[in-house]
Amino acid sequence: MTSRTHRAAPLLALAFSLALAIAPAIAHAEEGDATIIVTAPAMADAAETRARQTPGGADVVRHQDYADKSIVSLRDTLAFSPGVYLQPRFGQEVRISIRGSGLSRGFHMRGLTLLQDGVPINLADDNGDFQELEPIFFDHLEVWRGANALRFGSGTLGGAVNGVTPTGRTAEGVYLRVDAGGFDSVRGLVSAGVAGPRVDGWAAIGADRSDGDRDHAERRSLRFHGNAGLKLSEVASSRFYASVNHIEQQLPGALTMAEALTTPRIAAAASVAGDQARDIDSLRLQSRTRLDWGELTLDVGGFVNAKSLYHPIFQVVDQESVDRGAFFRLDYGGGRLAATLGGDIRVGDIASKRFVNLAGRRGTRTFDAEQDARTATLYGELRLTPVETLTLVAGGIYADGKRRQAIAFNSAAPAQEGTIARADFDAFSPKLGLLFEPVADVQFYANYSRSVEFPGFNELAQIATFVPLDPQRAWTAEIGTRGRAGTLSWDLSLYRADIGGEMLQYSVGPDVPASTFNAGRTRHQGIEAALEWRPADWLRLRQVYAHSDFHFRSDAEFGNNRLPIVPRHVYRAEIRLGGDALHIAPNLEWVPEGPYADYRNQVRTPGYALLGLTGGARIADGIDAFVDIRNITGKKAIGDISAAIAVTPASAIYYPVERRAVSAGLRARF
Repeated sequence: MTSRTHRAAPLLALAFSLALAIAPAIAHAEEGDATIIVTAPAMADAAETRARQTPGGADVVRHQDYADKSIVSLRDTLAFSPGVYLQPRFGQEVRISIRGSGLSRGFHMRGLTLLQDGVPINLADDNGDFQELEPIFFDHLEVWRGANALRFGSGTLGGAVNGVTPTGRTAEGVYLRVDAGGFDSVRGLVSAGVAGPRVDGWAAIGADRSDGDRDHAERRSLRFHGNAGLKLSEVASSRFYASVNHIEQQLPGALTMAEALTTPRIAAAASVAGDQARDIDSLRLQSRTRLDWGELTLDVGGFVNAKSLYHPIFQVVDQESVDRGAFFRLDYGGGRLAATLGGDIRVGDIASKRFVNLAGRRGTRTFDAEQDARTATLYGELRLTPVETLTLVAGGIYADGKRRQAIAFNSAAPAQEGTIARADFDAFSPKLGLLFEPVADVQFYANYSRSVEFPGFNELAQIATFVPLDPQRAWTAEIGTRGRAGTLSWDLSLYRADIGGEMLQYSVGPDVPASTFNAGRTRHQGIEAALEWRPADWLRLRQVYAHSDFHFRSDAEFGNNRLPIVPRHVYRAEIRLGGDALHIAPNLEWVPEGPYADYRNQVRTPGYALLGLTGGARIADGIDAFVDIRNITGKKAIGDISAAIAVTPASAIYYPVERRAVSAGLRARF
């Protein structure tokens, strides 16, 4: 791997400085007082309560649900979250989509709001790199599908995923974790939490390296996250967060279908020749203050995210960005009426440069521009409970956005130098819903909502100057049920989204960025289902199933063709046998029929079934061992696709599933 670690030195130094600063501050503040006071339920319990109060698809994934896995990406944490489509491309690069969000985005992420501890990691233009979320740090993850993510100011089709880290009060003591396995992979974590009556703190450092399951797929990462909380009075409390990421990832590129199904280990020739990679150095600082008057609470805070992206692909993309923002949220809950009012603003600046790619290094400068973005939202929701079993919900989000680019240099079109392009957007998205709970632990819900997504710089400035793109707008209807009865628990949602101007992408060549266009009318409809059966402490069967029917509606060119990328049916299951002392959990992922690769619906990828196994054992008090075996049969299949209008046998748009891999590790808490 090309060494670029010199860019990480200042950030890593800051990470260790923050870690050293938190611990003594807490120790001196609480010296001589070892009493630990826990005054609130576990964070995951509170999150599950909020999900149950939502008239739509929402769920919480706890750390113990994926603790036995080798935790590389969000794929490992959200595999059993209903309605979340996750397909790894390589390493930590994953396609993540909910209800077809960002359906044809073959890189980065769009159509979702990703947050850590309630603060977005998306850039101000709503694009983002999900690799900056480190799931090994999380206490739990919250998944809010579609308009149910209103509480985070998200107005996207897909909704929001919020990763929540521990605090000194929820994770006291020292926690160690290490695992190693196939492809020379090694991963480790050390974290510590301390707490006193008024002050608490938690910090973690994680490191990861792997040669990858394909050629030219080596990765390295070193990360820090910490937070410190302070109880200012009986009413006021504050928490401060800091995250540092240093990520190096080689890109093996896409293959032809024949290559992906016969020689999945190889890398694309262009990826090797250009030493293609995505290297990220980022620093995030944020604060949150809560005022709690019982029935009324107010959260206010701010954040700043500084990020460096070094990205050799068709050219060397070199970007430095700084995003800053502020947010507030006012919650009232008393008797039969509850209300929420909130808002946030994100402002960002990107110094965007491109250079000729000389085997992964900068050559002659080809492009230089300043990109400025603003996204602001104001949202509110009323919840009325006229009778004990029924809650009515009405709310909405107003959003506005600005995207501005000033081109300072363009070697391909000197006449563009000095030009300034600007796009402004605004929209209001209402939501109506109801929640009916006829008996305890059994709920039925329905909602109808609008979502609007503004294009970001990846869509607008596809090569240099802005292209004319409209926002993507959708009306979504959803009905569903969730609950528990005896040994069974379930979560079932049926949805239909009618979309106008869906932002779709297609591949136009191996050395040219994908193009984006507004489709006419499209429809995303489907089923999101989860079923868990736990008849005894030593037996648990969990299953998720997604039916996805995404298609054009009377399109002038594509008629009623199905949209590519996401298969019609995806089923996952896991059965866990045993208890904490010893357990094993075989698992299955089944895609009976692969999706189309092209908008003309002429080429479809084959289906597949992948078998895996996880297991764990208690080897001493506070020490557990675990094992994770993936793709036991060594199945060769296609996991992800970069969409194209038309596909030939020479089209290099396919990513193979991960090859057989075995890893094992230890967890210890002191």
